[in-house]
Amino acid sequence: MSSSPDKNSIFDPSKPKKKRHWSWSDPDRVDPNEALKHVMLKMRLHSLSNSGSTTPHSESEPDSDSFSPNPVSTAPDFTATLSDELLLNVFGRIPDAKQLFSNSLVCKRWCVLCGKLIQSIKLFDWEFLESGRLSYRFPNLVDINIVPASIIFERNSGILLSTKSLEVYLNSGVLETEGSFVRKEDILDSEAIDKGVRILAEGCRNLRRIALMNVSEEGLSCLAEECELLQEMELHYSGDFALRGITKCQNLQILKLIGRLSGVYDSVVSDIGMTILAQGCRRLLKLELVGCEGSYDGIKAIGMCCQMLEELTFCSHRMEGGWLSALSYCGNLKILRLESCMCIDENPGPDEYLGACPMLEELHMSRCQMRDKEGVRALFMVCSNIRGLVIEDCWGMDNNVFAAATVFRAIRSLSLEGCSLLTTEGLESVVLSWKELDRLKVIACNNVRDSEITPELATLFSLLKELKWRPDSRSLLAASLAGTGIGQKGGRSLRRK
Repeated sequence: MSSSPDKNSIFDPSKPKKKRHWSWSDPDRVDPNEALKHVMLKMRLHSLSNSGSTTPHSESEPDSDSFSPNPVSTAPDFTATLSDELLLNVFGRIPDAKQLFSNSLVCKRWCVLCGKLIQSIKLFDWEFLESGRLSYRFPNLVDINIVPASIIFERNSGILLSTKSLEVYLNSGVLETEGSFVRKEDILDSEAIDKGVRILAEGCRNLRRIALMNVSEEGLSCLAEECELLQEMELHYSGDFALRGITKCQNLQILKLIGRLSGVYDSVVSDIGMTILAQGCRRLLKLELVGCEGSYDGIKAIGMCCQMLEELTFCSHRMEGGWLSALSYCGNLKILRLESCMCIDENPGPDEYLGACPMLEELHMSRCQMRDKEGVRALFMVCSNIRGLVIEDCWGMDNNVFAAATVFRAIRSLSLEGCSLLTTEGLESVVLSWKELDRLKVIACNNVRDSEITPELATLFSLLKELKWRPDSRSLLAASLAGTGIGQKGGRSLRRK
């Protein structure tokens, strides 16, 4: 009776050999080449650690106290031999700044180096600022916006409020409340804001631009003392007396002061705050007042004290009647902007007291209510020396209101967009009186039609250096569809069969 042979003693050349995993615990099966490479790598890393280099340890490098048998973990990190200066030079050549945030996830060393190159951030987590990690993570910041972090909101909130001046996540409960979306209890108190501002100012002394919310005089004073290079500031939800701290910002040149943001939050900035601001910030070049209350006295103080002011913007203002006449004190003003103003001036007063801005060159009006003929006429008289006029999406500007623009004698450029009440006749009566006009732009003014252009107006068009003429969007669409049969009864259809 024959016994079956042992399976392990039979050799079948057709079957592949089974690979057995080697381990460092079995010295007979250690590959000498791999062992030599591993020892040399450990010696090089040990020499680097003893050379006094300040380069942080990388997570991609193997730990010197461990002896891992995994060949993948012992792969050399070739960036470990590069100096910090060389890596910073490489990272600095990346065109997309957002890529730095992805690079910072590679290892701790890259995280530190990429943080040195990031100069502008928007903060959403207030604890990140209070813990001091912000200044350690981004030591070279020059621009920071801490307004979103100043508002308490749910972590997983899917409601994003986005306006021109503010972008913040909201709690779901605000949809059930009446009034403003951001309530007083949703904003961090001034003491917490001041504490965070102090930590930020002491850690990032090279700040040039900052956006703040509900900061007090103490916080602004600390910021002015620590950040001497600060040139641009945006203030939300700040009262009159908080502006006393901003007077210490000697190099401040651009300021956006937001008192009331319609539908979002409500605070008060009046003539008192404007006077404090004017007396302390005499080097201002650009000032934007959003939702601020005031009158003739506040604007006069700004004009007399801020003699270097070149650009002034009023957005959703709540000024008392007669404030327009104070603009004549802004002797160096070159650009005046009015945005989303429901009223120009309720009571401009007699013409002899209006005055004029001697150096004013441009007047921009956007989304303003222009039904008040007297207010618009007073504004045009104050701006009678302008060379450029821009009117976009303003309501109530008909032929009678636009006729007040004949006071502009030196105007060279006119831009009209979205002025649906203005007709061809009203436009022609004004532009033909301007002898120096050389640039004209008319877009989406549906009552200005090509068929109503007179020979005089056509002659003016031929003399202009620049003409952009797309007044009637409906007639332009009809002209583009001419001959195609689309848009006619029983004509072609764009519906796919």
